Amino acid sequence: MNPIQKKKLKAQAHALNPVVIVGQAGLTEAVLKEINVALDAHELIKIKIRADRDERAAISEQICAETQAELIQSIGQIAVVYRQNPKK
Repeated sequence: MNPIQKKKLKAQAHALNPVVIVGQAGLTEAVLKEINVALDAHELIKIKIRADRDERAAISEQICAETQAELIQSIGQIAVVYRQNPKK
């Protein structure tokens, strides 16, 4: 994905609210399933990750790896993730 596309997605994500929250239990199978459902429905989502800084980075990478999504932006506890839905 080129920088221009990422910039457009960041602008679109600005108005979004977090759809999924990763809590104390961490990244469970149920949370990954909800992320996949949300990505299928919306393509661009915000995820709130409640963990310390190092864990947030690792969780964001794991989410992207397991859902074949791309991390667009990560600010504080919020990660913006995009995966194109071929059905749309």
